[in-house]
Amino acid sequence: MHSIVPVQAIKGRGAASRIAHRFETEERAGVDDGWGSGADPEDSASPRLQTQVSFEEAKSALTHNNSPDIYFEQGLNPYRGCEHGCVYCYARPTHSYLNLSPGLDFETKIIAKRNLAQVLERELGSASYRPSPIVIGTVTDAYQPVERELRITRAVIELLARCRHPFSIITKSAGVERDLDLLAPLARDGLVSVYVSVTTLDGELARKLEPRAAAPWRRLRSIETLAALGIPVGVSVAPQIPFVNTDMEQVLQAAAQAGAHSAFYTVLRLPWELSPLFREWLALHYPLRAERIMARVQDLHDIPAAQRGTMQQGSAHAAEPARDYNSSFGTRMKGSGIWADLTRQRFEAACRRLGLNRQRHELDTSQFQRGLLHGQASLF
Repeated sequence: MHSIVPVQAIKGRGAASRIAHRFETEERAGVDDGWGSGADPEDSASPRLQTQVSFEEAKSALTHNNSPDIYFEQGLNPYRGCEHGCVYCYARPTHSYLNLSPGLDFETKIIAKRNLAQVLERELGSASYRPSPIVIGTVTDAYQPVERELRITRAVIELLARCRHPFSIITKSAGVERDLDLLAPLARDGLVSVYVSVTTLDGELARKLEPRAAAPWRRLRSIETLAALGIPVGVSVAPQIPFVNTDMEQVLQAAAQAGAHSAFYTVLRLPWELSPLFREWLALHYPLRAERIMARVQDLHDIPAAQRGTMQQGSAHAAEPARDYNSSFGTRMKGSGIWADLTRQRFEAACRRLGLNRQRHELDTSQFQRGLLHGQASLF
């Protein structure tokens, strides 16, 4: 009789399996047939798992949203998938549209939009375009490891600098420091701000949650470096995961001391395949706390008790899946109910004490000059 090979945590990776995506009609699992260890060289448990980068020609550069939960209207992402491997990443389910797993494929099969700067130039150059601050890295990190070689993010920033278009960056990578030569002058003119994501100060936890991102202390040093050059810098303490990253106040204090002027947070969201994937991660890393953590996550989204079923571990399909997340506009980012209110109160109290969010930093759209995209002064 064959036995199912148990899922194991993989060093340097957030996910532990290639969980089936929601469009698949079949699911596969490794089995031990008695002829070896049961592990295939290409299996998810293999220590030889390598990151693969492929390229696509982007048809559009800017994404647009009208959600009341989000403070910006335009986003831009140079890459699909992210090697940082954050297990909580709400973008993981987007890999399903590529017929890839939101699990290991999301962090090992990266798609780079190599013509992104050229497409962006065309969009900004349109006579119908009206400037609004662009946020870089809204879905996947624009400074993930592959950016060191491909420099797609760098090309985008050079273009935005040339036409004086305002933008912000969200990242958990120290790689943003590479572009200080561009960012510092733009900051003096009110054209850029940077937000560094620091989920926890606990290095061991960070290696489990976001295994290939910069260490927490390194991100704090990036905040200090950016602030020292006069670049407006904020900190993201997202996502808040109950009974996992419990040091929100300490993160905010460390970021404020490093020079952050603002902060924001969201609570853990578990759309689509991310729910069973996160449950799998909990079973591997925090088995004794797993049910307690998930119950509080459901509390954060005010899920009724009758809808808190169970889902087969590691599966994207189930006859009666649990509801772990409320995707309604207005509540999905911060949650609702008593536990969401307590999280909000903790955050706001810490920000008041530390002097964060006292002033809103507005980027200047009036300096945008379409004509500078083509190396000439605007005629309009």
